[in-house]
Amino acid sequence: MKHILITGINGFVGTNLAPFLANQFKVEGLSLRNGVPNNLEIQADTVIHLAGLAHDLKKSSQPDLYYTVNYEYTKALFDAFIASKATCFIYISSVKAAADTVEGNLTEEIEPRPITDYGKSKLKAENYILNYPLPEGKRFYILRPCMIHGPGNKGNLNLLFQFAKRGIPYPLGAFNNKRSFLSIDNLNFIIENLIKKEAPSGVYNVSDDEPLSTVEVVKILSSAVGKQPKIWNLSTKLIKLISKIGGILKLPLNEERLEKLTENFVVDNSKIKKALQVNLPLTAAAGMLKTAQSFTTKS
Repeated sequence: MKHILITGINGFVGTNLAPFLANQFKVEGLSLRNGVPNNLEIQADTVIHLAGLAHDLKKSSQPDLYYTVNYEYTKALFDAFIASKATCFIYISSVKAAADTVEGNLTEEIEPRPITDYGKSKLKAENYILNYPLPEGKRFYILRPCMIHGPGNKGNLNLLFQFAKRGIPYPLGAFNNKRSFLSIDNLNFIIENLIKKEAPSGVYNVSDDEPLSTVEVVKILSSAVGKQPKIWNLSTKLIKLISKIGGILKLPLNEERLEKLTENFVVDNSKIKKALQVNLPLTAAAGMLKTAQSFTTKS
């Protein structure tokens, strides 16, 4: 039985991924709360590096901390992987390591130009792995997921769910956007296949197949609570003004959240599917509905 070592096992992705993999493999967690242990000796076959400092929408994190956690910890862990007998290293990076905004579809061929310290720290970790002379018999996968959702998810989807649950009209119907999401089930499926198969080492985008508009997401969330969605097409200029005021008064809708809810960010996932020769188990709509249904059990 293969032995899997997971950092960040108690986070959102980890709490979903670990039990999924435990049905087939021996799964062990490694805490990086105090950094990578000195002289770490990895006994596992596969290392899955989930731990990291997430993008801080409140901007309360110090910039240097991103580079310590997202780069230095990854570097030390990858060095330990190289020194071990483990054969597979899976690093969960982010699409934000490539770009903060996208025109058209985001592919792996784009020249990375992250803007935030979060994205820059992720890219620096990617480059360390990519530029390391890889010994024979070892392989690595740098995964760039878009917004991951599923049971235990927090953030903007919860805000949208509260609109749907309470029958509050969604006021951003005039924004016509398309963005990619990633169901935790589809991510688990991809990671499982990377463990089992030997695809070429490299960088891979991970997303659901179909992008969704935020209005479509609201409709799916509403269907999960058995309500008709209420969509208001208010003036985009008015909404942008309200979001500016919201940032000053610290209201739920501010400029950054408005951008997250209405931006276009479409991710091309064809490279990973071709490398593994697989089709994803869930459509974007089915995955979103499953997440919405998980919210109803907690409301």
